[in-house]
This record gives sequence, structure tokens and C-alpha cells, in this order.
Amino acid sequence: MKKTFPLHLPDKEDSRVVEAIKLTLTKYVKRERRKKLPEGVDFWDFSCKVGAESATSAVFLLPDVSKAVDSVVLAGRAEVYVEIEACPGYRVKKNSQSFYPRKES
Repeated sequence: MKKTFPLHLPDKEDSRVVEAIKLTLTKYVKRERRKKLPEGVDFWDFSCKVGAESATSAVFLLPDVSKAVDSVVLAGRAEVYVEIEACPGYRVKKNSQSFYPRKES
């Protein structure tokens, strides 16, 4: 999803518009997570960018996207650009060695 959302609508309160944007983003992520995983993929990962426009957007982790939208709103911008792309995620196996060295007897 690559979309620019207006933050000010004529018939709606600005705080309601921001909450509607966040709800739309949450619905999109849920819908993407329901899609069938390709062979060999462990989970869906998401690459996210948020900013006032596409050229100045910054990379964020998925849990921080709503905070980033709030920061754009507090900056007084007229619109917010959000890019969320689903990509395959792979789990990393931990080493079988313990983190603490064992004492030799």
C-alpha cells in the first residue's frame, strides 16, 4: 500500500480523520497477514515508510507507524504519506551453545 491521506476533511473533525487513517492501516495489515504464505516462508514481515510526502518519508517498524503518523500531524502538515509493503520473513535459528561458558571440572 502506497497512499497519501489528507489530514483535513471539510465535514469531519481532524482527530477523527487521523483515527480513521490508523484504522485503515490496521485493516490493511490484518488483510495481508491472512494471505497464504509462499513455500519456505515463516511469516509476513512489513517494510514501512511514513512522512509528509514520498520523497521525505522515513523508514519505521510496524509498531511505530501510528506514532509516526501522529508526529506528522503534530508538525501541522496537510497530508501524510504511508507506504506499507508485505515481504517474506524468515526465522533465525539460535545457536545451540549457551550464552554463558560452562566451567570445566
